[in-house]
Amino acid sequence: LTSLLPSSHSYRGLTLVLTFLSYTSYHLSRKPISIVKSQLHPNCSALGPNPHNDSNSTTWCSWAPFDGDNYNELFGALDNAFLVAYAIGMFISGIFGERLPLRYYLSGGMVLSGLFTALFGLGYFWDIHVLWYFIVVQVCNGLVQTTGWPAVVACVGNWFGKGKRGLIMGIWNSHTSVGNILGSLIAGAWVSSAWGLSFVVPGIIIFAVGIICFFFLVEYPEDVDCSPPLHHVSVSDSHEKDPEAVTSNEGPLNLPGQSSVDHSNSPKEPTEEPEAISFLGALRIPGVVEFSLCLLFAKLVSYTFLYWLPLYIVNVAHFGAKEAGDLSTLFDVGGILGGIFAGLISDYTGGRATTCCVMLVVAAPMLFLYNHVGQNGIGTSIAMLIICGALVNGPYALITTAVSADLGTHESLKGNAKALSTVTAIIDGTGSIGAALGPLLAGLISPTGWNNVFYMLIAADVLACLLLARVVVKEARGCCGPMARQRGY
Repeated sequence: LTSLLPSSHSYRGLTLVLTFLSYTSYHLSRKPISIVKSQLHPNCSALGPNPHNDSNSTTWCSWAPFDGDNYNELFGALDNAFLVAYAIGMFISGIFGERLPLRYYLSGGMVLSGLFTALFGLGYFWDIHVLWYFIVVQVCNGLVQTTGWPAVVACVGNWFGKGKRGLIMGIWNSHTSVGNILGSLIAGAWVSSAWGLSFVVPGIIIFAVGIICFFFLVEYPEDVDCSPPLHHVSVSDSHEKDPEAVTSNEGPLNLPGQSSVDHSNSPKEPTEEPEAISFLGALRIPGVVEFSLCLLFAKLVSYTFLYWLPLYIVNVAHFGAKEAGDLSTLFDVGGILGGIFAGLISDYTGGRATTCCVMLVVAAPMLFLYNHVGQNGIGTSIAMLIICGALVNGPYALITTAVSADLGTHESLKGNAKALSTVTAIIDGTGSIGAALGPLLAGLISPTGWNNVFYMLIAADVLACLLLARVVVKEARGCCGPMARQRGY
């Protein structure tokens, strides 16, 4: 009879699939605004004479209130309404995530996010032309979407140990780029005909995935009588483990000398609820501050591309709204490759910070080249978008997944899994400040020329690299010792 029960491998696979679909739908619902921008304020002169015969012949086809000369600033306000709310809410979200059932927290956030995403699109069908409506919807959506990232990273971190965490989470983190790609394609399908559907359809999708997660997501291995994973050493190194470290990190389930049978039949004392870690306690974990500040600038670059790349392509390469949206998905294709590559290399070398730093160093000149030669032919544009996407999103993906899980299960926590959601929220919340600043700065700088926007992005990449210098030096020193692969940040 027991052979008919799902194995731990089945539950791990189910967790990966459900959390992948969850965060794919989160990003799928965030992407439409970048595609629809060019439709809210298009080049009306290219569409022919004004059929309404009123005095304003240059913006007759624009959607009020985005029909004025300050439309870039208004677009920036829309982006920041979401991103500032997201950044503020993220610091609070991790605290709630540690104290509430993750399944309820994640599913409720997805249902509400679907509602607010659809409400933005319904502004088209309800013929709403006041800025405050769209701002309020963006703020509410930004707050409820903070439920997603701490919850999904905590679920995956609960099921997977550190051994191949970088590769597994690098592949899993492609949900960000897959969501952006699907969001671009779905929004692009209706952007020119009825842009409201570009939001309503993604809203329905995230709502439906939230319901699925509510019924099928399993939060902890202990909930289904599976053993928790090893977080600090690989199985092959188990004979070298420090008994005290093993006891503090894994509890009696992983004491030296115990067989796998002992693991499955051991009492459930380790599953007693530990106290959730405090905000300041999470900040004291070695590496949390450095990686959080690095992510601030790395996410600034990534989200500037997320929100402004289609409009940049329209303005510089003179493509239509749908074509620019489709072409911008190549940046996310590169992001998938970059996340997997970063995870694989960091697993092999044991240097998460070093991997991030090298990719950030190479990204800076690639951004410069894309701005200057990236539009010289469709082939060059495709290649540069993929390369830039890999180098920009690789470090971002690694920090928000494997690094967050490593630090959230750091050996200094003595096996307290309650820290994972809080640490993840601190890192991603700090990064979200950069995500809010990037599009805002792009909106303010772009009227002076796109060159200045790219100089700002290059400077952010350099700062992100410099903030990791101390951790990189520590990794370089540690790799010379025999216990380098077992060190903490």
